[in-house]
Amino acid sequence: MHQQTNEPWWKKAVVYQIYPKSFLDTTGSGTGDINGVTKKLDYIRELGADCIWLTPMYESPQYDNGYDISNYKKLHEMYGTMADFEHMLKEAHKRGIRVIMDIAVNHTSIFHEWFQASRESKENPYRDFYIWKEPKEDGSPPNDWQSKFGGPAWERDEATGDYYLHLYDVTQADLNWENEKVRKQVYDIMHFWFEKGIDGFRLDVINNISKDQRFLDDAGQSVQGDGRMYYTDGPRIHEFLHEMHQEVFAKYDSMTVGEMSSTNIADCIRYTRPDRKELDMTFNFHHLKVDYPNGEKWAIAPFDFLALKSILSEWQTKMHEGGGWNALFWCNHDQPRIVSRYGDDGTYHKQSAKMLATTIHLMQGTPYIYQGEEIGMKNPTFRDMTSYRDVESFNMYEVMLKKGKTEEEALAILQAKSRDNARTPMQWTSEKNGGFSTGTPWIEPADNDLTVESSLKDPKSIFYHYQALCRLRKEYDVITYGSFTLLLPDDPKIFAYIREGENEKLLVINHFYAGEAKWSLPDELKQAVEEMNHHVLLSNYDDVPKEIKAFTLRPYESIVYHLTKR
Repeated sequence: MHQQTNEPWWKKAVVYQIYPKSFLDTTGSGTGDINGVTKKLDYIRELGADCIWLTPMYESPQYDNGYDISNYKKLHEMYGTMADFEHMLKEAHKRGIRVIMDIAVNHTSIFHEWFQASRESKENPYRDFYIWKEPKEDGSPPNDWQSKFGGPAWERDEATGDYYLHLYDVTQADLNWENEKVRKQVYDIMHFWFEKGIDGFRLDVINNISKDQRFLDDAGQSVQGDGRMYYTDGPRIHEFLHEMHQEVFAKYDSMTVGEMSSTNIADCIRYTRPDRKELDMTFNFHHLKVDYPNGEKWAIAPFDFLALKSILSEWQTKMHEGGGWNALFWCNHDQPRIVSRYGDDGTYHKQSAKMLATTIHLMQGTPYIYQGEEIGMKNPTFRDMTSYRDVESFNMYEVMLKKGKTEEEALAILQAKSRDNARTPMQWTSEKNGGFSTGTPWIEPADNDLTVESSLKDPKSIFYHYQALCRLRKEYDVITYGSFTLLLPDDPKIFAYIREGENEKLLVINHFYAGEAKWSLPDELKQAVEEMNHHVLLSNYDDVPKEIKAFTLRPYESIVYHLTKR
């Protein structure tokens, strides 16, 4: 079954993403910690994940939940000590689980010592570590770029009267990657963690590090009007990532995944093609914007199903043809829960959660499972603003009210779109706070009926479906190496595709809606089906049609057929 033996380990791996703050609290502080991760490594191994990705645990004032880093070589005390981290790493490796850390190097916290020094005077040697610019003649910001969290991307500093760039929160100052000293410092930080024994990095918004040095106004040229065309996949980005690879990644058996903001396929092929020596894989978010009406995130609309199929299919086929590699995911710490978003978190909760898992896991790439996704965790539907914690949610709530939305309308949008939807505590048991903490959780828990404890007792739970998907990836090379062909692109309810290997095919049929849908085998497959044996590999209903040619799909039904030469 396994022809390719010299391939990198991450091609057949499944990654489990942990948001430590909400994973497991072992001290009663209300915040998850490193020892909580250690405690659940056996659970992660049982699921079948090969690798964990930990969101940032570095020292941070926590304005953006740790993506605002004030010291890259120290852990935030609420998570535990370096000794706790080293113990966790050792225990993970003992179980064959690799550990990927998350790092944000587009920006640092303004409380980082580099920034503190940089604001002292225009002559300070650290001034050039950041992007400081003089105001326009009228005192206004250097250009009209907007922050991704709302408002201008420039903040004026009283001490010198200059502005610093912050593409994200006002406390997250963008580093100046044009400065070779900045790059050397970043590589030094990465070496520090690799020497501890970690297995790789997830690189936060990494395709924004190279800015067009003219710093021109957007002046309405981009749809969003925020200046993104001047820093997204910027002028020197490939040069910087190649240098990072040469200076750091090439020296370790590492895995690297870049989070790519508003990127394109051509650049992602360049980022991930092995001969270019940049990154191993990329996250892109286009498939998670099909419920943004006219590109607007902060609005409610049904998702555009045909667009979803078209986007996923295009990334699958073009990345494959170009020799790139995808990271596959529905959920993360920044995205609402997928079962509440593209599935049905009520009547067909179990069926739709399994169907969504099958759809994404059987594509080509490395799949990511976000904590709680494997038990079908849902959006919490917070009833008022006091339940929210996320800086972006508070900013956007104010923006929506200023634009004339009522408090009810703004809250309804947050219930669907807030990043806090993904950040509620992991639900382990039916005990208080879902067994997450004996104290008061930093953010209130969601629905306690869904727990790991009950999932493990139910042989038909969502958990065991994810476990089966992890196992199939190891057993069938066609999942890793096969080509991808979308079937029935215009069908309004069915997302079906073929994965094709040398002597085998997978036919993956997913029904994305309640009600029924008629399946009939497309003409281009009829001959193959006549000439091959087929059996059901996986499904989310008990009694599955053995007859592959035509049948009626039930609500959110998902079936995978394995076809082999006779």
